[in-house]
Amino acid sequence: MSSTTSLYIPVRRAYRSRLDEVDWDNLETGMYTTDHMLICDYAEGGWKQPEIVPFGAFSLSPTTLCLHYGQTIFEGMKAFRTIDDRIHIFRPDRHYERMVRSAERMCMPAPPPEVFHEGLRRLVEVDKEWVPGQTGAALYLRPFMIATDTRFGLKVSDSYRLAIICLPSMPYFAKAVQVKIEQTYVRAVSGGTGYAKCGGNYGGAFYAAQHARQEGYDQVIWTDGVQHRYIEEIGMMNIFFVMGERLVTPALTDSLLDGVTRDSLLTLALHKRLIVEERRVSVGELKEGLERGHVREAFGAGTAAVISPIRAIGIDGVNYPLAVVGEGDSGESVALLLKNELDDIRYGRQPDLFGWNTYIDVPGSI
Repeated sequence: MSSTTSLYIPVRRAYRSRLDEVDWDNLETGMYTTDHMLICDYAEGGWKQPEIVPFGAFSLSPTTLCLHYGQTIFEGMKAFRTIDDRIHIFRPDRHYERMVRSAERMCMPAPPPEVFHEGLRRLVEVDKEWVPGQTGAALYLRPFMIATDTRFGLKVSDSYRLAIICLPSMPYFAKAVQVKIEQTYVRAVSGGTGYAKCGGNYGGAFYAAQHARQEGYDQVIWTDGVQHRYIEEIGMMNIFFVMGERLVTPALTDSLLDGVTRDSLLTLALHKRLIVEERRVSVGELKEGLERGHVREAFGAGTAAVISPIRAIGIDGVNYPLAVVGEGDSGESVALLLKNELDDIRYGRQPDLFGWNTYIDVPGSI
């Protein structure tokens, strides 16, 4: 398929919209999907014509390889409606770069950039009435790829399907969370798939998270897979600490996900002249900092959750509480400062100095 910014994507529209079924005052991620989805298949060494069709089920043979050997990858991103009623997709270029890295790691062909970008733009344009207008809400976009070979065998698939679905949503965690340091189970190790957004990373994490919930926690903070000595990430999010006057987050490795929200927050923090450190953070340093009060804040950051303040961290059976500043409070909070800065850009309340917002009313702009 040739590279072009004017890629034609045929649209087969849904017979009836389901918009009137949505309770916009009680959005829950995953409860609703929009009327349409994009699909594009790969076979015989090349990508076929993408198309936008009514949202519906796939028909898969029981021998389809994605059901057996885990060749599945995905992205999570959002479209926003600004205060002047324009719609944009937030940082699609960065998400595409990460999807390419995930595809390479999982031996899958990367979707062509024009299919990914123009497909996103056109799909959001078709379902633009589904983009919420209230602050905090957005249209969650889920591009994903699955292996579709039906010739059963332990092998790399020769055929794939790229699809994009859309879901109106609010932030994943509505309140501050309580988490525990995980020092038994492992999410990822160096040389593995930790940096890729592949399904197995998430399926393999459920067991530890389920145990944590039984103990009264919302999620786990993963540590390195060899020594369980260094902090990596929290559940589905990257993690930040405010230590004294410094904003600290674990440095990226091949066992950590390179979060787009993480990168955005670091950029905003530097722009606000905060002292930022990307480095190793040991469990021992965190525990001592919590005991001495040196760790003033902790929060997770990710596309689904945006910023999720942490109200307590459990280490070796001891819970260490942290102050959480809410929207209506006047106290100083780095998490709240960065969240407000990010929201102001995404909802068009202040200029987008970094070129992050890609508007859907400009064909070929993504």
